[in-house]
Amino acid sequence: MPPTPPADRPVHVPVLLDAVLERVAPRPGDRCCDATLGAGGYARRLLAACRPSGSLLVCDRDPSACDAARAGDLGVAPDCEIWCGNFAALADHRSAADGFDALVADLGVSSAHVDDPARGFSFLRDGPLDMRMDPRSGRSAADFVARESEDALADLFYELGEEHRSRRVARAIVAARGRSPIETTGALAGIVSRALGGRRGARHPATRVFQALRCAVNREIENLDAFLAALPRLVRPGGRAAVVTYHSLEDRRVKRAFLALERGAAWTVLTRKPVVADLAERRANPRSRSAKLRAILRSEAPNGPGAST
Repeated sequence: MPPTPPADRPVHVPVLLDAVLERVAPRPGDRCCDATLGAGGYARRLLAACRPSGSLLVCDRDPSACDAARAGDLGVAPDCEIWCGNFAALADHRSAADGFDALVADLGVSSAHVDDPARGFSFLRDGPLDMRMDPRSGRSAADFVARESEDALADLFYELGEEHRSRRVARAIVAARGRSPIETTGALAGIVSRALGGRRGARHPATRVFQALRCAVNREIENLDAFLAALPRLVRPGGRAAVVTYHSLEDRRVKRAFLALERGAAWTVLTRKPVVADLAERRANPRSRSAKLRAILRSEAPNGPGAST
């Protein structure tokens, strides 16, 4: 059993855990990879399934996630390697040279991010407007809000957040920052909410804007595209990959990438329709409501069409 997290550490519940493990089907002796470690929910199950003769590589760009893993049970496991890096560059890691039998990537934001106001991911808890998954580098969300032009902000909210009233939001942000800097999640959420006429349903008016900023800050779409393009190098013949997405921009990319691999032969899409959480999981873990799982299998023939070169 994994250790119980400290009382002050948010508990992260892995989304679609059993469904993911069923699709990637790790076995004893397999080389496995959790490309987005988070709190390690998938990783522990992968490691248990590939033992006694398999191995696990876990990857996360957030140093706090890697530090927590090193301080916990994964850190003392001789058959588990912890790498603090971006999954977009996973194919260049030395342990990925021979590929993996079971590969998992969950593209969601972990509870440790959402529930910590200091990380600035959520409008539900006021904190610095940051949103960087790796706080050591890159531009913060506050920097985007302060420096981008009205047109650039409108395009960002429309393209990465699918916010159809993006022009109105961008105009309100530019007007507000002219009066005083927008430095907190609460301040930005208030500006967006007022611009869009306040809350009228279950979804907060700022949801799409926060999604767009988080995607831009962390280059999430570019990183996903790089990861998907590397799948022929990452998945061994006979291996499987599973990706969990949380919004349509991600899901469409995964669907298209998997279908393109299948058309090239030597790959089989295992999920003709995305797998979603059942009612019980949605009630127990509201963050699973938007999750979609897609999985793909690579054929056993290493020299057939679609084999890596």
